[in-house]
Amino acid sequence: MGRIDLGKEGEKLAVDYLLAKGYEILEKNFRTPIGEIDIIAKHGKYIVIIEVKRRMSENFGNPEMAVNYRKQEKLKKLALFYLSKLGKEYPVRFDIIAIKDKQIKHIENAFY
Repeated sequence: MGRIDLGKEGEKLAVDYLLAKGYEILEKNFRTPIGEIDIIAKHGKYIVIIEVKRRMSENFGNPEMAVNYRKQEKLKKLALFYLSKLGKEYPVRFDIIAIKDKQIKHIENAFY
């Protein structure tokens, strides 16, 4: 299975998981001139920016470790871009969905 297939399958697993948890999916693969947000959802009063990371082995560490400081800062800028398009203020939360094999680990409020 190619890297793109692995990523797309991981995002589908994440969307299915989130829907089962009562999240409303607003956007998938939201593209901007500065990057992409994997999933944007609404959960309660929050707009949730969700980064999905998937690994098939532990060779490169746990999937969530790939969301480093630089990636977090980029996601914050992407969130501001998305929120500016909404024209309304919402509280924002940043979550990570880490998938190893087919096990899902959902980290809410992964960073601020």
